[in-house]
Amino acid sequence: MTDTSEAGQRAVVRALLDGHGRTYAAEAGIRLRDTPQPLYQLLVLSVLLSARIRSSVAVDAARELFGAGLRTPRRMADATWQQRVNALGRGGYRRYDERTSTQLGDGARLVVQEYRGDLRRLRDQARGDVAEVHRQLRKVPGIGPAGSDIFVREVQGVWPETAPYFGDKALQGAADLDLPGSPDELLRLAGDVDPSVLAAALVRAALDPKVVRSTMEQARA
Repeated sequence: MTDTSEAGQRAVVRALLDGHGRTYAAEAGIRLRDTPQPLYQLLVLSVLLSARIRSSVAVDAARELFGAGLRTPRRMADATWQQRVNALGRGGYRRYDERTSTQLGDGARLVVQEYRGDLRRLRDQARGDVAEVHRQLRKVPGIGPAGSDIFVREVQGVWPETAPYFGDKALQGAADLDLPGSPDELLRLAGDVDPSVLAAALVRAALDPKVVRSTMEQARA
């Protein structure tokens, strides 16, 4: 039987964070800061995670792209289509490599043209309106509702005006763990934790029933 008391819910959140408390950006080797290069890398990762492919493959593909030097929109745009395909292939991202290579090239050129390579200008244009941040992000090829959710969910640690943001997938994870559906309540249960870390952990629960089972077992231990 699930313990739905506050103490029981705190134990679940603690177990979840202990086992899965890392952002996808951190997993991809992105040291996320409010500076142009890591913000662009997060955008690339958001494109990769948007496809119907395992998150581990998307993370590996991001690492290969960045390892190939494609860490800025100018470098991504200047790379050949084949260079991008090759890097994606090395990361195991083969099913969507050709389409995604095109999207990354087109998206890089859009970021250079519209934001002069700096996504902080996108945030400034939105003037604190999270819905407008989403709308601007969705102009980028390969970024739809899922991709903009990923970006905002991960960036909230360095763009606090977007926090707390969990999105449907993280809230699905909360429901799977019998936790509250309110971001504020989830953060209260978690204590002093970056909301992006908690949100990413909840997404892992939504994506993998094994995460739910192991978390609940650990919380009861």
